[in-house]
Amino acid sequence: MSQHANDFADLPAAPPLEEPDTEWHRLNPKVMIADPLNEIASVLGVLVLILVVRGRFELEFWETAVALGVSGSLIAYAMVRWLTTRYRVTAKHVELHTGWLVKKHRQVARDRLRTVDLKASVPHRLVGLSVVRLGTGRQDSGTEDELTLNAITKAQAEALRLTLLRREVAPQQQEERSEPSTEDTGVTPVTLLSKMDPKWLRFAPLTLFGVIAVGTLFGGAAAIARQIKVDLFHIGPVQAVVDWFTTTSLLTTIPVVVAGALVLSSIAGIVVYVISYWNYELSREEHGSLLVRYGLLEVRSVSIEQKRMRGAKVEEPLLLRTGKGAKCSAIATGLGTGEGSGMLLPQAPRAEAHRVAAEALQLAVSPTTAALTSHPRAALIRRLFRATVPVLVLAAILGGLRIYLSFPDWPWIAALCLLPVSLLLGVDRYRNLGHTFTHDEHLVSRSGSLIRQTVALHRNGIIGWKVTRSIFQRRAGLVTLHATTGASTGRAEAENGAYSVEDLGESDALALAEAALPGLLTPFLVSFTVDR
Repeated sequence: MSQHANDFADLPAAPPLEEPDTEWHRLNPKVMIADPLNEIASVLGVLVLILVVRGRFELEFWETAVALGVSGSLIAYAMVRWLTTRYRVTAKHVELHTGWLVKKHRQVARDRLRTVDLKASVPHRLVGLSVVRLGTGRQDSGTEDELTLNAITKAQAEALRLTLLRREVAPQQQEERSEPSTEDTGVTPVTLLSKMDPKWLRFAPLTLFGVIAVGTLFGGAAAIARQIKVDLFHIGPVQAVVDWFTTTSLLTTIPVVVAGALVLSSIAGIVVYVISYWNYELSREEHGSLLVRYGLLEVRSVSIEQKRMRGAKVEEPLLLRTGKGAKCSAIATGLGTGEGSGMLLPQAPRAEAHRVAAEALQLAVSPTTAALTSHPRAALIRRLFRATVPVLVLAAILGGLRIYLSFPDWPWIAALCLLPVSLLLGVDRYRNLGHTFTHDEHLVSRSGSLIRQTVALHRNGIIGWKVTRSIFQRRAGLVTLHATTGASTGRAEAENGAYSVEDLGESDALALAEAALPGLLTPFLVSFTVDR
């Protein structure tokens, strides 16, 4: 491994990459500024929160010394990492050499690269740098196999992305192009498919962004207060709020609390949405790849190769669904497990989500809008049973505690009050069940209530079938059909390598499998019938 090290004395930073070469290049020296700033920025919010909780915006001498020491250590570490990190891109491989005391040399074949992910935090953007993550989509011991170049200039990062993805374009296709090429103009021709609309901000309060942000803020403040032994309830504004609650009737405080929580979570949700997805754009590049860009403070660019697209998924969480909103993700092979690696559209109008799915699949109409075949009534009974029995069992347990242990009445009454909600949830779960096989060869399935998911998977992405039946499904004459695939939306949960069509009738399941992949289940039909 060490034969490539050679100290790499006085190697220049790489110029914008146009063709593969065999020279080793340094990371950009500005990384020694960006990385320490990035680390300091990550703890700056905690420091400010500590000062606010403490009520004193002054640092003691030892605190100043610790802050300076940590800052100096971060700068020293960044310098060492810059001195000991080299990379190169050859015709067949991307190689990365890192380490000082422990040297590492990683090499990834270019034809195994599946994703090129560009990210730039605020410190990186200030000095004109980008972090490049090259992913293969392969999982090794639960960790994605990827190379990270932290960091190179924005021009180098964009040129590297185009170079690694341009392998898809054949020479004769390049000759037939009528548009100016990248080499001629220095600009990559793109077709804009979707763009951020400020009106989409109305969907931000219908997400959990605000609740999570507010909960994290208050939870962090409480944890810090405990650590520095500060009683939050004796701080002036907090004490005033507590006094107001203790001297006001519940009929007044409950509406105020609910209204305040809604306002706070809505504002926080909008702020998080703007920070995460502002400047969102989805475009198609000249070599066919989909390019997703978004982010206000930290800008991210994700490339998804068109030839690896196997379908699309439209998700509608319950709150978002009430506002006729949805989000869209790509189903593709080789996507990494990083957050948002398969995202095509953030929370937006439902019609836009279906349109983006159609654009991504290069179809006139998205298969996610196809009319679906409903499932047997036995599936409704199963969902009502699963929705109501846990509530009834809980109410019975609480009622028993009331009788034998003198528990109060309100717990079992509250549990029974959940029964109508459970019934509605069960009915809604059944109403959302559906499946079909479209004329453009997509297996479409829909399920879920709290999060309704519509999955359109092309038959080319299906590599096998798995049919499962629980003891209750056997009694009801139902099965669950799993379409095994190597494609996913890029998230770690990746549906365990399969997308499921739940609670189908046995004949419907076999007919659907036969329509999608004719003949694949034929050898198993006799044994399947015998096992009934």
